[in-house]
Amino acid sequence: MAKPDGAPSCQLDQIEEAGGTDRPEPARVPARTVLWVALRLGLTSFGGPVAHLGYFESEYVRRRRWVDEGTYADLVALSQSLPGAASSKLGISIGMIKAGVRGGLAAWVGFTLPSAVLMTAFAVGAGGLGQGALGWLRGLQVVAVAVVALAVWNMATKLITAVSLSAIAVGAAVVELMVPSRVTTVSIIVVAAVAGYLLGPDEAAGAVRRLPLGVGRRAAIVATVAFFGLLVALPVLRQVTGSHAVALLDSTYRAGALVFGGGMVVLPLLQGEVVAPGWLSSSHFLAGYGAAQAMPGPLFTFAAFIGAAESPEPNGVLGAAIALVGIFLPSFLIVVATLPSLGAIRSRPQVRACLRGVNAAVVGILLAALYQPLWTGTIHHPADFALALAAFWLLAMAKLPAWLVVILTAATGALITALGG
Repeated sequence: MAKPDGAPSCQLDQIEEAGGTDRPEPARVPARTVLWVALRLGLTSFGGPVAHLGYFESEYVRRRRWVDEGTYADLVALSQSLPGAASSKLGISIGMIKAGVRGGLAAWVGFTLPSAVLMTAFAVGAGGLGQGALGWLRGLQVVAVAVVALAVWNMATKLITAVSLSAIAVGAAVVELMVPSRVTTVSIIVVAAVAGYLLGPDEAAGAVRRLPLGVGRRAAIVATVAFFGLLVALPVLRQVTGSHAVALLDSTYRAGALVFGGGMVVLPLLQGEVVAPGWLSSSHFLAGYGAAQAMPGPLFTFAAFIGAAESPEPNGVLGAAIALVGIFLPSFLIVVATLPSLGAIRSRPQVRACLRGVNAAVVGILLAALYQPLWTGTIHHPADFALALAAFWLLAMAKLPAWLVVILTAATGALITALGG
C-alpha cells in the first residue's frame, strides 16, 4: 500500500539491514561461480528482457543475496535508462560487483552462451522446430507471464512507497500502452526523473554502504572514449577496407549502441541493417526473429543468427561470433563507464530523488509490458490462464526456484497441448 510522501520507511529498513557505511563490504565470489549461476539463468530465463528482471531478482537478490534490494533497484533503473541490452547490462553489473571485470565477463558469457549457440545452430539448419515443440513453447511463454507478474509485484511493493510514486508508475503504464514506441519509453524515464527530483531530495540516501565495483574512474574514462570512438571509427573503417566482417561488426555495434528499450526494440531495428543491403531475405530474417522469441537469455543473441545465416559456409560460427561481439560490446562498455558512479548516485539525495522517480516509472513500464505483449500474446485460453496462475503460485508462495518452475510449466504446457487443451 502506498504511504504518504516523505522518507520511505522501506528504504530506511534497507539501510538498517545494510548496516550503514561501517559494515564490511560484501564478500567477493570467484568468477567461475558467477559463470555457473549466469549459465543456469541463461538456460532457464525465458520471456525476454522484462521477464529477466524477475529471474535476476529471484536469483541474485532473494536467493543468493549478492546485492541488496536498493542496489538492485538502482541497477535496474540505470540499465533501463541507458542504451544497449538492458538485462545483459544488469547481469554484467552484478557480476562486476561480485568478481570484478572477470565477473562481468563471466556473467555475460554464462547468460549469453546458451541462446547464442541455439540461434547459431538454427541459422545453419540444425535447430528447426517441429510440431512436437509447440506445446513446450506454449508452456515457456506462459511461465514468462508468471515471472513478469511476480517481478512487477515485488518491485511495486518495495519501490512504490508514496502516493506520488504510485501516480508516476500508473502514468508511465498508461502512456507506454497508449503510445508505444522507443521514443515513448525514453521520454517516460526522463520525465519520471524530473518528477522524482521535484518531489524533493531523498534524505535517506546518504547511509548506503559502498560496493566493491572492481573498476575505477580510469577504466570508466577509457570505456567512454571507446564507446563513442567505435561509433565513429567503425563506419570509416568499413568504407576504407571494404571488409564484410568489419561491415557486420559496424552494423551490429551501431544497433547495440543506439537502441533504447532492450531486445524487443533491437530486433526490428536490425532488419534495416541486414535486409535492406540483401544480407538476408525478409522471410529468412522473420524466421530467425520468431526463433529468438522462444529462446532463453537475451534477445540480442538474434545477432548470432544474423552473423551465421548471412556468412558463407564454413564461416557461420565466425560470423555469429563477430555479430555477438558487435552487439554486446556497447553494453559492456556502458557498464564499465557508469558503474564507478553508482556510489555517488546512491549517496547524493538529489540524484537519488531522480532515480526514485525512474524506479517508479520502471514499475509502470513493466506493468504495461505484462499486458502487452506478454498477456495479449500468450493467454488465449482458460488453460493458459490456469497454468500461469499455478506458475505464479509456485514462484511466489511455494518459493520454488525459477528454473524448476520453468521446466514444470513447459512440461505441463506440452501435456495440455497433447490432450487438446
